[in-house]
Amino acid sequence: MTDHFIHIYTHRAADYHRFIAVEDVDGNLVKAIESATVIDGKHILDLGTGTGRFPLLLANRAAQFVGLDLHWDMLQQNQVQRISVGGGWGLTQGDMRRLPFPSGWAEVVIAGWAIGHLRGWFADEWRTQIGLVLREIHRVCNSNGTLLVFETLTTGATTPAPPNRQLAEYYAWLEGEWGFTRHTISTDYQFESIEDAVTRTEFFFGEDLSAKIRTQGWARLPEWTGMWVKQPAK
Repeated sequence: MTDHFIHIYTHRAADYHRFIAVEDVDGNLVKAIESATVIDGKHILDLGTGTGRFPLLLANRAAQFVGLDLHWDMLQQNQVQRISVGGGWGLTQGDMRRLPFPSGWAEVVIAGWAIGHLRGWFADEWRTQIGLVLREIHRVCNSNGTLLVFETLTTGATTPAPPNRQLAEYYAWLEGEWGFTRHTISTDYQFESIEDAVTRTEFFFGEDLSAKIRTQGWARLPEWTGMWVKQPAK
């Protein structure tokens, strides 16, 4: 299985972290999470932990924080970030569809910009593959816990919307079949300049967005994120 994003996650993790480091300039992610659940003193599992976006925000408040990712290069960069802040969160390599954690271990399960990739990677059987992940996150989450799924609602747009038909279909399924509730968050990037925005993002988003950044004069690049929330007990 080859994919643009898989190549980045397996070979360009440092570049990936360099551009997400300036994401969510207004700190809205933490505010949204705090509106959905209590973080302090909880056991938190972060799926698709990547280079450390959520542990850098939340790990020092958790009783225990563990990040899981399929891609070793991402986990290595995560370790770099952990060392840079003197963090103590755990990291493990694994597949979201087969989680190496006991049932009910986590009080908060986060899956950030990860599950949606399966919609493209398994076009003909995405419901089966994503269903495996959703069953696993329900299994490992305490019955009184909270599930939080984060996905894109478009980068480089002034209004939020699923960026394509495939993701719109997945989001509707997540809500209609699985009972998640969507919340929309502004998570804009703040770059030093227009050219800095292009330099940091083009490898990920491509030339079309670079052209739009220049046309619009965006040093602050608009981005929208969806947070889907579910308390399994409800």
